[in-house]
Amino acid sequence: MPHFPPPAPSVNLPDASRLPASTRRTWLVSQLPLGMVGWMRAAGLGSVALTLPQAVVKTAHALPARALAFPRDHGSHPDLRTEWWYITGHVQAQGKPWGFQITFFRSRVDATQGMQSAFAAKQLLFAHAAVTDVQGQRLLHDQRIARAGFGVAQASEADTRIRLQDWTLARSDIGANDPSGTPRSRYTTRIAGAEFALELQFDSTQPVLLQGQQGLSRKGPDAAQASYYYSQPQLAVSGSVTVGGQRMAVAAGSGRAWMDHEWSEALLHPEAVGWDWIGMNLHDGSALTAFRLRRADGSALWAGGSLRAAGQPAQIFEASAVTFTPERWWTSPQSGARYPVQWRVDTPAGRFGVHAVLDAQELDSQGSTGAIYWEGLSELRDLNGARGGGRTVGRGYLEMTGYAKPLTLG
Repeated sequence: MPHFPPPAPSVNLPDASRLPASTRRTWLVSQLPLGMVGWMRAAGLGSVALTLPQAVVKTAHALPARALAFPRDHGSHPDLRTEWWYITGHVQAQGKPWGFQITFFRSRVDATQGMQSAFAAKQLLFAHAAVTDVQGQRLLHDQRIARAGFGVAQASEADTRIRLQDWTLARSDIGANDPSGTPRSRYTTRIAGAEFALELQFDSTQPVLLQGQQGLSRKGPDAAQASYYYSQPQLAVSGSVTVGGQRMAVAAGSGRAWMDHEWSEALLHPEAVGWDWIGMNLHDGSALTAFRLRRADGSALWAGGSLRAAGQPAQIFEASAVTFTPERWWTSPQSGARYPVQWRVDTPAGRFGVHAVLDAQELDSQGSTGAIYWEGLSELRDLNGARGGGRTVGRGYLEMTGYAKPLTLG
């Protein structure tokens, strides 16, 4: 385990020399990204008496059911506290299999909303990216953090157009509308990490999948614990992956990707310490989502998901109808966290096995969001008796949070 802090996020602050000494320190810290404050603590600077202004306390409200409207709802929703755009997938390049994950987060900082200064960190943007080298049995990952503004970090409200320093994700319309009447999407991303780079395009092949009740997805027993949530599964992937300075073209038709966009005001129930989630593209064109919110003792607090067969309406799962049963565990030598890397997942659409392609797919994002979590390429197997026989029916990503320490959002 490393004994040094992650790199400090870069931040440029205005001159505060004219402020009284008694308030200067508090004001300066109020301008910092939260990740910078966490970095200072990790660096052992927490003994310096730095205090943030009193946060504005808001009572979470139940999100209203509403029809999602595109392209507007592809964009950012800064009025709500937490949001992310998340793309995972797998490809063949240079004759080898690769997995990848790209996530951009937006977080509203309540403590600074009333500030008039243009330098106040009212919205923070974070990003994580990772490449799973299946043949080399290793995970490469990187991260970014910055406050929104000044051309350094921004997330458009009109459509998916996100910039975080030199990392970008943008959506555009392509071709004719899909069967639902929504324009087909092309996502383009450029990621340049320390050990890898991704230049990828993702083209929709199916309509947008509205999760939950027409895009309003419950995440707990209280109505306030909900998010607006849609997916775009079965994305066709093209572009290139660069590892070790070697740029490798994605083999035509070799991979599939999954995009999630989710935004909320209060996602987690107080008893929830994290979640387990799968997004799986099946070989037959189906798309499977399943998740559960987990208590500290490992029991399920809430669950849900969906299955959509190609060309068919989505089957939405009730909370009581989804169960996750761990079957094999792996302990991270870095964090000491113990993760289930093989699951049996029971849903109304059948029983499935989830098997990590590589056990060591833990990500340490303490330099940005502060979390340590597991996110990795996995196989989906059909466990429906003799009919299934354990055969592999799809691939996608498994995400597990809250195993190293309880997850907090907002």
